[in-house]
Amino acid sequence: MGIIVDEDTEVIVQGITGQQGIFHTEYMKDYGTNIVGGVTPGKGGKEVKGVPVFNTVESAKEKVGGNASIIFVPAPFSKDAAFEAIEAGMDPVVIITENIPVQDSAKIMRLAEMNDTTIIGPNTPGIISPGKSKVGIMPNHIFEEGNVGLVSRSGTLTYEIVNTITEKGYGQSTAFGLGGDPIVGLDFIDSLKFYEEDPETDAVIMIGEIGGSAEENAAKFIKEGYDKPVVAYIAGRTAPEGKRMGHAGAIVSEGGTGTAESKIKALEDAGVSVARMPTEIGDILDRELE
Repeated sequence: MGIIVDEDTEVIVQGITGQQGIFHTEYMKDYGTNIVGGVTPGKGGKEVKGVPVFNTVESAKEKVGGNASIIFVPAPFSKDAAFEAIEAGMDPVVIITENIPVQDSAKIMRLAEMNDTTIIGPNTPGIISPGKSKVGIMPNHIFEEGNVGLVSRSGTLTYEIVNTITEKGYGQSTAFGLGGDPIVGLDFIDSLKFYEEDPETDAVIMIGEIGGSAEENAAKFIKEGYDKPVVAYIAGRTAPEGKRMGHAGAIVSEGGTGTAESKIKALEDAGVSVARMPTEIGDILDRELE
């Protein structure tokens, strides 16, 4: 059935008249996503790829509907865009923008919590339920409908691993990126809960990376009793201490916290099969789902 987004998701694109907004609006429409409107302040009345543009999310919602938002707004203005989407009742709100100031992200998450709004990102490739809807920037052609759920902190690793398991014959129920910024909305535990409740998901792939404690927290949650097999991959085993590796949140702190080794150990102690290479994940799924 797909989690979070499906055939009934009506998407409003914030920042639709920018280069990324234009490109990905067309790409999402090509996939079959129901994009009902776009928003760029001061550009109301225009059209982008056949999609009407409005000055505000509220006016778009009043005229064309919409129950989800995707944000392609530059970082300095993303907080205001996210506030506007949350206050207009959009859910989920998918924030593609990266490097949003940490203080702004914290305010976004607080408002989302107060309004019970699902935030995906910032700095996320988005979410896709294959064959139903894509609210994001992922390449369309690598995804197939299936029974494996995927949640990731890395966009590029998502694409690599999805492509690998698709070629192996495993389609996806839903796949999404949590985001690579230090403060994000959904976390691994939230995602595992969604997948546990989804009857069309038989196994879950977690793609983690160095920095923070999200993977260790997920391991504790799984160890308490999780009903579905979980396969994991952790990027950054060779990362040096104190050096940021790609994402703003991907850094091993001084003192060795947030290392790949600590995450791998926690997950293995929880009974999770951890792949050493992305190409191993398909073979692990063979064993878990036989």
